[in-house]
Amino acid sequence: MNLLSERVNKLATSATLAMAAKTRELKAEGKDIIGLSLGEPDFNPPEFIKQAAIEAIGQNYHSYSPVDGYADLKQAISDKFKRDNHLDYTPNQIVVSTGAKQSLANIAMVMLNPGDEVLLPAPYWVSYSDIVKIAEGTPVEIRTGIESDFKVTPAQLEAAITPKTKLMIFSSPCNPTGSVYSQTELEGLAGVLRKHPQIFVVSDEIYEHINFVGGHFSFACIPDMYDRTVTVNGVSKAFAMTGWRIGYIGGPEWIAKACNKIQGQITSGANSIAQRATIAALKAPVSSIQFMIDAFRERRNLILELLAEIPGIKTNEPGGAFYVFPDVSSFFGKTIKGHTIKNADDFAMYLLEEAHVATVTGAAFGSDNCIRISYAASTDELKEAVRRIKNALT
Repeated sequence: MNLLSERVNKLATSATLAMAAKTRELKAEGKDIIGLSLGEPDFNPPEFIKQAAIEAIGQNYHSYSPVDGYADLKQAISDKFKRDNHLDYTPNQIVVSTGAKQSLANIAMVMLNPGDEVLLPAPYWVSYSDIVKIAEGTPVEIRTGIESDFKVTPAQLEAAITPKTKLMIFSSPCNPTGSVYSQTELEGLAGVLRKHPQIFVVSDEIYEHINFVGGHFSFACIPDMYDRTVTVNGVSKAFAMTGWRIGYIGGPEWIAKACNKIQGQITSGANSIAQRATIAALKAPVSSIQFMIDAFRERRNLILELLAEIPGIKTNEPGGAFYVFPDVSSFFGKTIKGHTIKNADDFAMYLLEEAHVATVTGAAFGSDNCIRISYAASTDELKEAVRRIKNALT
């Protein structure tokens, strides 16, 4: 007898977290595993952020925080939006949550009714689809490939829209591909959406600063899209604060109020100490984290150069984030060292078992031909990982 809800039984386990758990299990058995599966910077947060947390403890920020975040943090977020994104969000339009993942879940829960369709340009971040399902919406994938840099076109977007379409969720820079949409490309998508005023956009900009193409453009900056866009961000990626669990939204005030309402019944306010540290992070100039951005760019160039030496692996050049998303479909149907590779799942598992390198199957991101490799690792680890992959495949 199954006593669990139909809701949870329909959910997939996060593929990235599952691979991380498998990696930890093999390491505990004494296996030398190089983990390139998690989307987590290998840096520590800058010292000034850690110092701000220490000071907050000394100042006794131990009580429950406001559900939608401390007022001075929301003001710092408002200032950050103006400075970095040219967006005017007042504090009443901002909600601070326990990570950008909760921000996304809040939006889905307050915007979707059963059967509402949500467009997901694929590849997409692994949790988008299941967050939509939890909210009883219907995810609709718009497939792209490496030949288009994994970017959806206006024609593809138009073809996917139905009378049931309520939201589109996308990220730029993108997890898992690292693709960055230009202002011109986003304006092309907005041109389609203008014809469909019932559709709202969730723009996930968590990787905005890890950008190698000369600047980030926010979807909400497009005329007529500001009132139809919720901008999602946080401090986990750019500031290496993954475990601090602070994310936030800026959007129409009526959506922010609804997110505040639902969050008040689920988690209430985010961690008080982490919020105080986030004020320091957001007030600092972007130059304070430039060393991390520069390191990620160097690593991207390195791993692309190394992967290019492996016959059968096809890559494009990611414009941001810290992932490459190679197409490995040329290996499908082949048997390598006794292992038959039928799909990306088999390929990722083969690399784990044979090369002792943890990656993530692209199927989890809506792309069956690819795997995701995180290059948030040292150059020595990246060189060794690709050496092992090459030996396993040739």
